[in-house]
Amino acid sequence: MQTDLKEEPLTVAAARGSISTGGDRHKLRIMHVVNCLGRGGTEFGILKLIEGLDAEEFEHRLCITRKFDSDFVRDYHLDRLLSDAAGAGDGFQFPLFRLIRIFQRNKPHIVHTRNWGALEAVVAARLAGVPVVIHSEHGYEVENIRGLPLRQRMFRRFAYGLADRIFAVTKELRDYHAAQAWTEPERIGVLYNGVDTSKFYPCAETRERVRRDLALPSGRIVLGSVGRMVPIKDYGTLLEAAKLLLKQGADVHVLLVGKGPELGALQAQARSLLPGRVTFTGASDRVPELLNAMDIFVLCSLGEGMSNTLLEAMSTGLPIVATRLGGNTEVIGVENSEWLFTPGDRRELTDRIVRLISEGVSRHSITSSRGRAVTEFSLDAMQQRYRDLYTKAAEERGVRIVPKPVHQAPRPKFV
Repeated sequence: MQTDLKEEPLTVAAARGSISTGGDRHKLRIMHVVNCLGRGGTEFGILKLIEGLDAEEFEHRLCITRKFDSDFVRDYHLDRLLSDAAGAGDGFQFPLFRLIRIFQRNKPHIVHTRNWGALEAVVAARLAGVPVVIHSEHGYEVENIRGLPLRQRMFRRFAYGLADRIFAVTKELRDYHAAQAWTEPERIGVLYNGVDTSKFYPCAETRERVRRDLALPSGRIVLGSVGRMVPIKDYGTLLEAAKLLLKQGADVHVLLVGKGPELGALQAQARSLLPGRVTFTGASDRVPELLNAMDIFVLCSLGEGMSNTLLEAMSTGLPIVATRLGGNTEVIGVENSEWLFTPGDRRELTDRIVRLISEGVSRHSITSSRGRAVTEFSLDAMQQRYRDLYTKAAEERGVRIVPKPVHQAPRPKFV
């Protein structure tokens, strides 16, 4: 897919990239670049920005360097925003020159790249004369948790030096990438993700209705999780822990929401370990409702930046059991760190769940989770942080946007 976008030309001054727009001077044009576009936390974070940033001030485009989920693009009406820099086939890709052409055609004021798979776009944006380049780190790949290959470290160091702004979504992730790229931590900012607390909230009526729809017995304890079915999420440990819980006499059921390459293997594992005790919903746009059907949210990831699903579960008021890594402690708070467990340790996970059950800690008695989500990680606060980031970076590079003295344009809605 290649979307031709008609843009007004930019006049680039020689001194320090001072920019003035030749046509519509009223909007800051931002191109978000990702490796793959699908149903993931990073992608949904971009949609939150497109929805939340004033459409009279900002104009957004998307660009992928490898591949995209056509169903996701269709469901969220993204085809008109999307440019595809991927080459033919699934082998080695070198999208640098395709990216340069896309940037020259679309003429964004800001290119915002995310994660390793889009890092080439930092170089492409500089070669294309884009005024502002921002790069952010949002998580880990399972093969790189213990450290990055030397070539990645060297290229990250080089690309970080070209970017106007670098940030990560947690302090832990900032420190990790600073060390890996031989970069001072102070060079990398931290911008926490946000959650729509008006969309994700506890509702007893929804809980009962969804559990009836899923044929879940009313007294059964539902352990749930949401995310891509990929190795780094380690859903197998949750299934093994549920098996141990059943052996100890706990009446539990597992509810997993998401799809991905590991789905078939996990379904086979569930049939072997927990016949009749696991429900797979596949990818779903009913995540707020499905979270309400759960009693305990379990995050078994082997690596996390800042989990959006963890924020959503907290906003829904669910008690959390999560792996002791990444940004999980920052999200749930040091005061709740007793509910963390060692990655891959199914017995420690089982002990945490048994304790929750035995102490009678029901989902309705957990108020700290939602309270923390509301006060620390609101969507409005996140959107304001990004607005400040984009406008200040643009001003520093001489991008002048003239405010448009008319009524506010309606925000796009992804339904």
